[in-house]
Amino acid sequence: MSQAHGGAGAAGSGPVKSSKRDAMIAAAFELFLTRGFEQTTIDDIVCLADVGRSSFFRYFPSKEDVVFPDHERCLAEMTAFLREGTGEEEPVARVCDAARLVMRMYAANPSFAVQRYRLTKSVPGLRSHEVSVVWRYERTLADYLRGRFAHQPDGDLRADMIAACVVAAHNNALRTWLRSGGQGDISTQMDRALELAQNVWRLGEEGEGAGQQEPVVVLVTTRKAPMWQVVREIESAFGEH
Repeated sequence: MSQAHGGAGAAGSGPVKSSKRDAMIAAAFELFLTRGFEQTTIDDIVCLADVGRSSFFRYFPSKEDVVFPDHERCLAEMTAFLREGTGEEEPVARVCDAARLVMRMYAANPSFAVQRYRLTKSVPGLRSHEVSVVWRYERTLADYLRGRFAHQPDGDLRADMIAACVVAAHNNALRTWLRSGGQGDISTQMDRALELAQNVWRLGEEGEGAGQQEPVVVLVTTRKAPMWQVVREIESAFGEH
């Protein structure tokens, strides 16, 4: 669920001069794809982007952060979206809608998203960085769900499990789309994956409700009572319910 849409244009098309930040993102990807991530230095990036070294650290704490330039903004948008709810929304549906915010950022710039996916797959350090980003998204969803399930004894566990399920569904659809080179309608693929996640938990809720409401029939009879009488009393009891 890491962020894939940067402010720059597609990497490899040259620095975009709309801002220093965009110029550095475009320059970094151009170098990463031609020289390699490990072989590219921060000095190389700022030189190609024609900005000062201090400008780099004003926008990015590390070289890895250039690869995921918008995840802080995405996390802030997701947090705000979840807080803006009335509290009456169905919780699982709400976090699925929050996950779609990330998907839309990928879809806004498919070529950049695909290039970043391929780069991340080839650099172990970037994969580790991506895992930490995904974890933060998952924590954001789980924190919201904890508030919604605070009245339930297993609320924290339920929140963590649902958040993990939604993130897994989101990432499965997203990576399938990225592996295809960004072809096809990602919205349709995402809706299908998130609907499955919702259905899994909806069935669980229905099962719990059915278990709580199912009547219990206790029949008291004598050992000498004939079987036809026992059967009649059982049928009568079930008929009443």
